Amino acid sequence: MQGNSTHRLEDLKAKQEAARLGGGLKRQEAIRSSGRGTARDRLGLLLDEDSFLEIDAFVTHRTDDHNMFLHKTLGDGVVAGQGTIDGRRIYCFAQDFSVHGGSMGEMHALKIAKIVEMAERAKAPLIAMWDGGGQRAQDGVNALAGTGELLDRLVQCSGRIPIISIVLGPVVGVSALAAALSDITILGEEHGQLFLSSPLETPEVINGEVDAAGLGGANLHASRSGIASLIADDEEDACDLACMILSYLPDHNMADPPLVPTADPIERSNEVLQDVVPDNPNKPYDMVTVVEEVVDDGMFMELFPAYADNIIIGFARLNGMTIGVVGNQPKVLAGCLDIDASIKAARFIRMCDAFNIPLVTFEDVPGFLPGVVQEWGGIIRHGAKLLFAYAEATVPKLTLVTRKAYGGAYLAMSCKHLQSDYNVAWPTAELAVMGAEGAVNIIHRREIQAVPDEEKEDVRLRLVDEYKEKFGDPYVAARNGWLDDVIEPSESRLRLIRALNILKSKREWSPPKKHGNIPL
Repeated sequence: MQGNSTHRLEDLKAKQEAARLGGGLKRQEAIRSSGRGTARDRLGLLLDEDSFLEIDAFVTHRTDDHNMFLHKTLGDGVVAGQGTIDGRRIYCFAQDFSVHGGSMGEMHALKIAKIVEMAERAKAPLIAMWDGGGQRAQDGVNALAGTGELLDRLVQCSGRIPIISIVLGPVVGVSALAAALSDITILGEEHGQLFLSSPLETPEVINGEVDAAGLGGANLHASRSGIASLIADDEEDACDLACMILSYLPDHNMADPPLVPTADPIERSNEVLQDVVPDNPNKPYDMVTVVEEVVDDGMFMELFPAYADNIIIGFARLNGMTIGVVGNQPKVLAGCLDIDASIKAARFIRMCDAFNIPLVTFEDVPGFLPGVVQEWGGIIRHGAKLLFAYAEATVPKLTLVTRKAYGGAYLAMSCKHLQSDYNVAWPTAELAVMGAEGAVNIIHRREIQAVPDEEKEDVRLRLVDEYKEKFGDPYVAARNGWLDDVIEPSESRLRLIRALNILKSKREWSPPKKHGNIPL
């Protein structure tokens, strides 16, 4: 009996070692020599030391293909389990490129689906590490069936637990769709690639018009497609970014985000902001400077910095509380809203609303970007997404108007009429249907034309001043209750924190419905 137990123990150790080696030592070393890490290397970078508890280490594929049968690998090309990050529990998985190129067979997909389901039941965040060449051809439709179950689990988890994807190799086909279902997607700058269609089947790549990186590389997805939330310098940086993002997010949608104590005083005056807005209303300034001056310790984690940079989004803290920041960027397109900016902000707003993160909006918007390209591209529908997201959000909503708030863009940027909770403005703010110059040219067109040419400019300037005093002055909006206050720029931090402290217990009821029909 003792010998039998010893034999079984040795057999277990042999199987554990086989699972640990994945596709074999030679393939793992080849991966490392290319500058990439193995699945277990990457999980080691992500998790606290010795905290990883592996699940389904002995799973193998079930295909009857003879060549595949000879290469049955324990784990089937994905390492999955649970662990901790700074003592905080998470579920995670990493595709193993050394096993069939990280391709997704039936059991591979079902193994990931199981981890996703376990994360949802445990109400713990999920971090996914993708590095695989699409669906496994040898598994046929079985691979699609398993992948379909995985996609369903990811969709069901959306808005219930935070999902962060890290793309550290070429990810093709339906696997790319799975990665894109995440709340946050991080791509490695050198090796991270996402393709829905394989570069080997793309005519432009075949003809040499573009290479794989130009088709689906990290920089492309960061600046053009808007899929990459952040770009990581290397794999360690990718894991650090994921951990940093997780520090702003709650474990699940019924929990509050982590509270991080700060030594930054609530009463800290923002004297720098007194002169940040130029006297010339057409002169740009950097809204990131405003945000960093107001938030705790000047720490603003911007997302999608290279995509639709006429609007800024990201995470920060006020008095230790996580906030989602949305702000117009006057130094890009004068802060106008366009199609990409509307989509970028709307999705971020919905993510913050799902995870109980208050929204703070820094507004300086002259309107929606005009032009044939925008109108034909559906700016009406896409702009409505932004308005819908703000109106639907039930988290605390605070808005600070620094300069311009014109027309439909004013309404779309968390105005009081969309049930924003606390709206204030600096004395430099203008709230109106349009800029004073444009309004005067329309309203007083005949009056200006009737005066001699040498007097036209003086008359026009007088009418502009009258229009600003009558309609554009922030005190006009304040008198109507559409602003809660007009404040000194130096008081911005203090006022926002005081409002947030009161609003953190906000609970909003709305009539029952399945869901709204956002104009996708």
